[in-house]
This record gives sequence, structure tokens and C-alpha cells, in this order.
Amino acid sequence: MTTALITGATAGIGAAFARRLAADGHDLVLVARDGKRLSEQATELHDRHGVEAEVLTADLSTEGGIAAVESRLSQPKRPVDLLVNNAGFGNKGSYLDVSVADELTMVKVHIEAVLRLTSAAAAAMRERGRGGVVNVASVAAFVPRGTYGASKAWVVQFTQGAARDLAGSGVRLMALCPGFVRTEFHQRAGMGTDNIPGWMWLDADKLVATALTDLARGKSLSIPDPRYKALMGAVKLAPRGLLGGLTSRTGRKYGPQ
Repeated sequence: MTTALITGATAGIGAAFARRLAADGHDLVLVARDGKRLSEQATELHDRHGVEAEVLTADLSTEGGIAAVESRLSQPKRPVDLLVNNAGFGNKGSYLDVSVADELTMVKVHIEAVLRLTSAAAAAMRERGRGGVVNVASVAAFVPRGTYGASKAWVVQFTQGAARDLAGSGVRLMALCPGFVRTEFHQRAGMGTDNIPGWMWLDADKLVATALTDLARGKSLSIPDPRYKALMGAVKLAPRGLLGGLTSRTGRKYGPQ
């Protein structure tokens, strides 16, 4: 029996990871800000799948929240075998329309928390000679998209670089880059989604299944859908100036997660 720790576990991609891993027989450590929702989720997963589901209420935009999860990841008597860094959010608005305080909160959650939690988990995993980390980024990492895209680009570069450094250690690291997924992400940010074509929406459960397969295959980057793989291939060929204009305009209304 192995244990997976998932941040942002109560909704969207995080909840899909929790469902799939519980169904596969993994014990869980569920991390989010809402203690009530965490407890309800833990009870449901335990009753349905017979796994242990530990609850850790933590706000990863705070020092105390990050430190609490770091501490749990570092406990040798209760090892975590898989870390899913999924917690994240978006800010509605273009650069300078969003306050610097809100931008720094995003940097705290998307960059500092990911760095610190990955480091805590990977250090313990390397000592045991096994383990995995999935850092949830976004296809926004590959286009000019303000602070959100920049923070997700950092996640991709950091994860792939760390994966190379840990090659041969038994620890696998992978950046997961989904496109639009029907979650609470856009609602929380106050972003409209009416203009997003239906074909661009991904199913969270199918996304997670593909991500876990890619992790098992040793990939350091997962774009879990052929449509988005083709789209990102086209992005590589498009002029950066054109991409910047398109993503800046659409980003004021919605943004991928």
C-alpha cells in the first residue's frame, strides 16, 4: 500500500487524482483550505474504496500552510510515495489591472509552494530510492500569458530540470500540462467561459488516467490530449508577437488550467 499526497484535492483535477488513486488502492493525504470539504471527501473515499484518507487543512499562499505540508512530506515513518502539486488559481485581468499583492500570492502558490513541496518530497523519496512527483502546470506555459503563464512556464522548466538531475535515483518528476478542464477554476476567478469552443474542454478523469500512464512511462512532460499536442505543435511555429496579442486579449476573459 502506497500513499499519495494531493494539494488542491477537493475539486477539479485534484479531486480526479484523489478518485483515481483511491480506486487503485492508494492511501491518501488530502490537502486544501476548506476543512469541511476535505473531511467529506475523505469520508466518501474511505467508505467507497476502503483506503485511509488523511486530511491536512493548509493554505499554500501562507508560510504556515506550506510549512505544514513540507513537514508531512518529510515524515520518515509515514512516507509519501506520490506527490501531486495541483493547488493553483487564476487572476482575471491583464497586467497592471491585477494588484501586485494578488500577483505575489500567485507566485507563492504556483512557484514557492511547488519548489518547497517538491524538494521536501523528492529528498525523502531519493533516500528510499523510489517515488514520484506530478506538478500540475498548463498549456498556458507555452504562450505569452502574463503572470499565470509565466508561473506555469516556471513549473515546467523546474520540473524537467529536476527530473534530469534525479535521473537514476528512482524518483520520477513530471509536469502535467492540461488545457481547459471543467472545474471550479474559472468560476473562482470570475472568468467567463462562453467563448471557449466545446472541443477544447477536457474530462478531468480521462486527463488523470493519461497523466498517470505518462508518469509510469517515465515522461517528464505530459500534454494529455492529442488535440492539445497538435495545438502546442502549431504554437511552436507561430510568431511570438501574434501569440502575445491573442493570449493577452483572451486572457482577460478566461485562462486555461
